[in-house]
Formats: sequence, C-alpha cells, structure tokens
Amino acid sequence: MAVDHTAGETSRIHDIGYRGYDGPRLGRAYARRSLYAQSLRGSYGLGRSAKSKVLPMLLFVVMLVPAAIMVAVAVATKAKELPLDYTRYAIVMQAVISLYVASQAPQSVSRDLRFKTVPLYFSRPIETTDYVLAKFAALASALFALTAAPLIVLYVGALLAKLDFADQTEGFGQGLVSVALLSLLFAGLGLVIAAVTPRRGFGIAAVIAVLTISYGAVSTLQAIAHEQSSGDSIPWIGLFSPITLIDGIQTAFLGAKSAFPGGVGPSNGEGAVYVLVTLGLIAACYGLLIRRYRKVGL
Repeated sequence: MAVDHTAGETSRIHDIGYRGYDGPRLGRAYARRSLYAQSLRGSYGLGRSAKSKVLPMLLFVVMLVPAAIMVAVAVATKAKELPLDYTRYAIVMQAVISLYVASQAPQSVSRDLRFKTVPLYFSRPIETTDYVLAKFAALASALFALTAAPLIVLYVGALLAKLDFADQTEGFGQGLVSVALLSLLFAGLGLVIAAVTPRRGFGIAAVIAVLTISYGAVSTLQAIAHEQSSGDSIPWIGLFSPITLIDGIQTAFLGAKSAFPGGVGPSNGEGAVYVLVTLGLIAACYGLLIRRYRKVGL
C-alpha cells in the first residue's frame, strides 16, 4: 500500500505548553463566599431559567400580600394596633414557608448529588465544612429574607399609621429574632432531608411530609390534651414539631401570644428546654450534613 509522504510536509506540531499560574491565590474563603452567593441566588432562581424563578418569587409575593393588606387596613381605619403581631406572622404563614423550604432545599443540594459533582468541589481548595456551611448559610439567608420582608412591610406600615414607635420597634425586633431562629432550624432540617436522596421530587415530598405531618400530629395531640384537661402536657408535646418549637420559644421569651390550644404556652423554664432542643437540632443538622458529604466526597 502506498504511503502519502506529503502529509509530513504540511503538518505542524505546535508546542503550546502549560504555563504555571503566578497570580493571586484566592483560597478557601473566596471559594466559600462564591458558593454561598451562587446558592443564595439559586434559592430565588436568579441566574437560572425563567421557569426556576416562578415558584420562589411567587411564594415571596404570597408572603408579602397579607402584610400589605394589614397595613392598608390599619392606615385606612386609623387602627390603634396592627391586626397581627410580628411574632405571629410566620406562624400563620407556616404553610408557605414549608413549601418554600421543600422546593428550594432539594434545589440546593440534589443536583450536585445526582450529577456527582460534589467530589469536583472538594478537588479545589474547599473542604466539606466549607461546602456545608455555604449551603446552610445560603438557604437560611434566603429563608430569612422570605420571613423578614413582610415584617418590614408591617413595621413601615405601622409607622405610617402613626402607631406607637417604641412598641412597634420592640415588636419588630422580637419578630426578627423569631424568624432568624426559624430560618436556621428550617434550613437545617430541609437540607438534611434533601441530602438523603439525589432525586429532587423525593426530596420535596419528604420535606413537606416532615414539616407538615409533624405539626399536624403535634397539634392534634395538644388539642386532645386540652380537651382532657391535661394542660401541663401541652408545652412538652410542642417539642416534637419545628414550628411549635419556634412558637414556644417566642412565647416564653419574646412576649408572643401562644398558638397552643387554650393559649397555654411554655413557662420560662420550659422555654429554656425549647431553646436547647432547637439549638441542638440545628447543630445536629449541621453535623449530619458534614457526615453525609464526607462520604459523598470520597
């Protein structure tokens, strides 16, 4: 068979080489901040397709609408107080908050698990703790924005209605503390549940089930205890649901009105147990996420 010798005369081999990078090394802190910012933007669909923006933005609007209506009513009727306390708003809107967590917690972690990109993160100057901290902080920040925004609307509206500045400022501050704690707790629970499976649909269903079934079960048991005149057990039953944990803490320490049957909220001593359980759950969620991603990143 004849060999074409002309190819050698026209072919060229270019040695482009690989040059080392002599610029600044931004390191773990920069990588952690970048992952946090990207995850936070993703929680509201920013930087993603228009379809991804619909649900989080819709839920954000749904959270704001009742607050705007209350402000309009208070201003128009020259009311002496707002229709709803700042600390009660998140409790009343818990279904919207749970739906947001269920939709965005899997979005934050499921794709990395499904497409097995987690080891690629750890091939860079970023460790398991950095990844988990960035994801945890991003979802908690997104939840805080969701829950604090309507409180800001209520506060501004209260000032426009010329309600007492000191009372409104105190209530607003108490509401912010409450939703900050709620954001940390719900973000941790949502991420732990979503990190169990790479399938986003399963993650959404599991988060909704845990948040709603636990609240329904606890509320039912509290109602039964109230009907049977077992009021002393009502606060202790409230330890077994995330939303009732927050309700109990703000009742014991933030001057909120309890949503428990009969208005029987925890005392200061029982409230201390609520605080310990809540902080323990947040810490446990963080630890479970660390263990989960150490295995996945291998």
